[in-house]
Amino acid sequence: MIVAQISDIHAAPGNGNISRLDRALSWLGDVALDALVVSGDLIDEGWTDGYREISARFDTLCCPVLLLPGNSDDGDAMRGVFARRFGSVECANAMHFAADLSDLLLVGVDATLSATSGGDVSPHLGWLEDVLTDSAPRASLVFSHHHLFPSGIAPLDESMAQGAEALRDLLRQCSCKPLAISCGHVHRPMSGMIAGVPVHVCGSICPANPLWFGGVSVPTIGEPPMLMVHRLDGCELVSHHVAV
Repeated sequence: MIVAQISDIHAAPGNGNISRLDRALSWLGDVALDALVVSGDLIDEGWTDGYREISARFDTLCCPVLLLPGNSDDGDAMRGVFARRFGSVECANAMHFAADLSDLLLVGVDATLSATSGGDVSPHLGWLEDVLTDSAPRASLVFSHHHLFPSGIAPLDESMAQGAEALRDLLRQCSCKPLAISCGHVHRPMSGMIAGVPVHVCGSICPANPLWFGGVSVPTIGEPPMLMVHRLDGCELVSHHVAV
C-alpha cells in the first residue's frame, strides 16, 4: 500500500508554484499509488481560480485524491471545485475525510480556524477517537494541515495547532493508535513523536522556509519541491521524504 502526500502548494498567479506541483506529480507518475493526500494550503492570495487548475491535474491521476484545507484556503470555493472529495466528511463545517482502503484507513482532521493562520485540533478529537475506534483493528494514518509539535522555528510555531496535549492524552489511552500522523504548514520536512506515535511534517511544494532557530544569521535555503511517500508492507510502515 503506497500513499503519497503533498502539502502547501500556495499557488498564485505568477509565483511558479503550479510548475513546482507539475514536477512533483510527474515524479509520482512512476509510483503505483493507492492514494494521494493533499494536506492543505493549495492556493495563496485568494486565487480561487487556482483550484480549477489544480483539480485538472489531479483528474489525470489513477488513484483517489483526499484533500484537507489549510489556513490559506477558501473553504467554500474549495468545496465547490472539489465537490466530490473522496472520503469527505462534513462535521460542523470541518472538512475532514475518512477513507477505507481495505488494508489501511486514511483519516484527515481539518483543524483550521476562521480568519487566523493557526489551528486547533481539540474540537475534533471526539470525532477522531470514534473513527479510530470504529476502524479497529485496521491500521490507520492520520493527516492534518497544522503541525502538532514545536518545530523550533518560532514564527511558525506561533501558528502551530492548539490541542496537542489533548491529542497526546487521547493517544495514550487509545487502544487503536494510528501508525503515524503527518502534517504540513511548516514548509520543511521534519519528524517527531507524540505519545509513542511518529509525527511527520511533509515538506512543501512551494519554496521552503529556512531552518532558523533565532540566531543572528538566517540559514540559506534552496530546496526543490518536497513530498512524502508512506509505504505500508504488512504491518510495517516506512515514510519517505522526497525532493523532486
